[in-house]
Amino acid sequence: MQASIDDDRLVETVGYSPIATVLSNPRKADNPLEVANQAFCDLTGYAEGEILGRNCRFLSGLGTEPWLTERIRQGVRTRSSVLVDILNYKKDGTAFRNAVLVTPLFDGNGELNWFLGSQVELGNESTSVFIGRREKAVIAVNSLPPRQRQVLELIAKGLLNKQIAWELKISEKTVKMHRALLMERLGVPTSADLIRLAVEAGL
Repeated sequence: MQASIDDDRLVETVGYSPIATVLSNPRKADNPLEVANQAFCDLTGYAEGEILGRNCRFLSGLGTEPWLTERIRQGVRTRSSVLVDILNYKKDGTAFRNAVLVTPLFDGNGELNWFLGSQVELGNESTSVFIGRREKAVIAVNSLPPRQRQVLELIAKGLLNKQIAWELKISEKTVKMHRALLMERLGVPTSADLIRLAVEAGL
């Protein structure tokens, strides 16, 4: 993979995330996975070599809800973020409910560069846990100052710092400051987690 500096930074962020996260390449046929972190391997039971080059649908099985799969496909087609609570399957055949986020990431020219996908296993109380976490996310996001909320909305759309700076007519340094403050205020360790929280809050 020919990675730019921004790509290197993104891959490093994904690698450090405690949340199961992958990056897929929309410039290739069938949007194959090109990056998978250890948390994703641990969650699904697949080794990295068994994941890369495949579409993420390999986690689907007999009980996977087709209407939710279609929602993910629609998000990919329209280049928009989507978050669903769906049934997937681990390598050993074990079914598990998980919150799946898929969001587009754009390069400095506004071209679609990656889709970021992340998964959080929900366990048996999936509905109450999922709703409870979403409510907390909404409360946290609604308490943000207006400028930080604007920055978060653009982060959730997959824009880079310099794109956000152009949109808001502020410096890239100021955007980086707001991003750091958002991560501290919302208690998330990586930009990928920040995007997940923003989508959970409905941005």
